[in-house]
Amino acid sequence: MAKRGRAAGRNSTEKTAGVVDVPKGSRPDGPVEGIYYIDTGDCELIPDQDNSSGWLLRINGVMSSHIDLADPLFLDFEYMRWIAALVESRWPREPRPKLRALHLGGGACSLARYFHAAYPEARQVVVELDGKLADYVRGWFDLPKAPLMRLRVGEAREVTESLTPQTRDLVIRDVFAGSLTPRPLTTREFNGHVQRVLAPGGIYVVNSGDAPDLKNAREDAATIAETFKHTVIIADPAMLKGRRYGNMIMAGSDVPFDDDPGLARRLLGGAVPAHIWNDAKVRSFAAGAPVRHDPKTVDPASPIAP
Repeated sequence: MAKRGRAAGRNSTEKTAGVVDVPKGSRPDGPVEGIYYIDTGDCELIPDQDNSSGWLLRINGVMSSHIDLADPLFLDFEYMRWIAALVESRWPREPRPKLRALHLGGGACSLARYFHAAYPEARQVVVELDGKLADYVRGWFDLPKAPLMRLRVGEAREVTESLTPQTRDLVIRDVFAGSLTPRPLTTREFNGHVQRVLAPGGIYVVNSGDAPDLKNAREDAATIAETFKHTVIIADPAMLKGRRYGNMIMAGSDVPFDDDPGLARRLLGGAVPAHIWNDAKVRSFAAGAPVRHDPKTVDPASPIAP
């Protein structure tokens, strides 16, 4: 679920004609407008009519990503700008920190391209479930090469569980199946795996999509608050008040988030002004919401109750 920072140049329900036929085993050489079959369905690559170097990627009917081939520091989707602002508040671009980032959910790798430009010494891994989509993205867009950025095909939870403890400074969860994140990536147990992977001072950031009732967002917030000592939420006022469908950015860490007036000004100054809630407000928002857990497993050796 993606909200753009300005009006889209094309109606979100409009479809381009025909399917682009890419021979099996070949990789496209640059972006070509059209619909493409991928392992999980189809995706559509759409030229940005407001930006001659911009492209939009829609996956299974849902707008997923925007890329500006000429400027990797341009983020068209507002929620990505909020993530970038939060990360840069924790790690200013100078003196060029060697940020270690894990992106769960690939899409067009918009944020990975951004952080490569903002932090040239960064080492990033992007996890994408759909292998064919990953291959297309490698061919369409000018992605950084390994070891600066690795695009890894795999399931986000399995990859996270396989990683060595304290090897990432930043973990970003931006995975959707339709309008919601798959439940196995939202539980207390999964958050514990993320916490284990994060180095001291690291940040876990999630893109939480929800309807106006905010039930999903409250459960997400409750689960993150149960795992991490310090939390924040970033969203626009209408979303925070439950007046529309949209995105909230939530983050957890083992160290406090600075009360940074520069961050607050940056969030308010965007095309879609946003507010940031401190830990106390997050916990108040989440109060009473259930903490999500993995399903209980049954020991096959256990006796069956009569």
